[in-house]
Amino acid sequence: MDAAEFRRRGKEMVDYVADYLENIENRPVYPDLEPGYLRPLIPSEAPMEPESYDDIMKDVERVIMPGITHWHSPHFFAYFPSASSYPAMLGDMLSGALGCIGFSWAASPACTELETVMLDWLGKMLQLPEYFLAGTHGHGGGVIQGSASDATLMSLLAARCKAVRRVQASNHGKSEGEIFSILVSYTSEQAHSSVERAALIGGVTMRKVPTDNKYAVRGDMLKKMVEDDKAAGLIPFYFCATLGTTPSCAFDCITELGPLCNEENMWMHIDAAYAGSAFICPEFRPLLNGIEFADSFNFNPHKWLLVNFDCSAMWVKKRADIIGAFKMEPLYLKHENQESGLITDYRHWQIPLGRRFRSLKMWFVFRMYGIKGLQAHIRKQVALAKEFESLVRADKRFEICAEVIMGLVCFRLKGSNELNQNLLKRITESREIHLVPCQLSDRFVLRFAICARTVESRHIQQAWRHITQLTFELLQEPNL
Repeated sequence: MDAAEFRRRGKEMVDYVADYLENIENRPVYPDLEPGYLRPLIPSEAPMEPESYDDIMKDVERVIMPGITHWHSPHFFAYFPSASSYPAMLGDMLSGALGCIGFSWAASPACTELETVMLDWLGKMLQLPEYFLAGTHGHGGGVIQGSASDATLMSLLAARCKAVRRVQASNHGKSEGEIFSILVSYTSEQAHSSVERAALIGGVTMRKVPTDNKYAVRGDMLKKMVEDDKAAGLIPFYFCATLGTTPSCAFDCITELGPLCNEENMWMHIDAAYAGSAFICPEFRPLLNGIEFADSFNFNPHKWLLVNFDCSAMWVKKRADIIGAFKMEPLYLKHENQESGLITDYRHWQIPLGRRFRSLKMWFVFRMYGIKGLQAHIRKQVALAKEFESLVRADKRFEICAEVIMGLVCFRLKGSNELNQNLLKRITESREIHLVPCQLSDRFVLRFAICARTVESRHIQQAWRHITQLTFELLQEPNL
């Protein structure tokens, strides 16, 4: 493919993508096929000779589209949003063309410097304390990680390194392995599974903290566990708080938890993967009160802030804590400007060495939407969730299972878990809308998340009509 054909095919691809997104709601939101469907549809080996672009695009519809769950359909209400916008796609396109591998400032100065500024822009939108921002006199800064899972793992490993050094400084007789065996970390029993996975990778114990009746961790709950563990000779070193849990969008009480973590010399990381985007709205910003006690904070603009995956924003209060845990300086990665104090080499802030120019799509989105446009997007989706909540509350057969604060509604039919499992099975098999469940207080609960950028009130009303029709049919069955 030469430049001339690339121009032609590129324009065709833009048209294909625009047509796909404009007509996405006409496609079944969830695929109707069995595992292994794809292998028989394509050859078992790569072609020896080049094939035509037209044939490849025909196979996109024949092979790929039947196996796609359409995350950006206005009938998709599962998981959490996966952000998408045209400015972000254009920024990603340019990033792919430039092909930077921005492991150091010298590898492509704009790749590093734009990221530093974009994380400051975003931090100011959230009203983060100044010490989290790179462009201040503080010691912190921001970085784009691939996902909230990456951010949690990085924070836990940095905290582990800091704890080991602290213990070794006061007790020279203990080896690193011995210290690992007595370190203990904590998170909510409602936290995302990636938090527990970080502890598995980090080789440390993680304990699940019980939650209150709103599925939030409170200070007294953590305090008792910390005291018990210290009495048993363990060293509490890390707590991951969640703002906007995956099952129900609950918020741990960081104004209580933060002072305790500071007092006990425990690293507090805040995971706000979904909910963090909403903190750019003044009415939701109080949910972030207590951030001043945190050592690190993360949320995913690629969930709700119209920046396409992957783009997970992470800030640290003291960049030396994270750099000190991972810094490696082989000769081929050194450059003459690195000691100036004016630049960042982001390879020290992440697990992989290489990194894409992800801040470009942030820059495009922030400039083309503006803060007001981004706030309007968040507020619209919260209003749609409230609309769905009101429909559920008006039907006496159903109940709301958790407070609706943002764009997630947890609901269920009054009755057994089996009844609700059967309802979800019918919803999934119908392929008109897509939901996933959670478990709250031993109850099987349906989650209805406002996801697509294009979802409107009519889609909410249509989804509810569909749910109630399937409910009517289910309740007519004589064995229920």
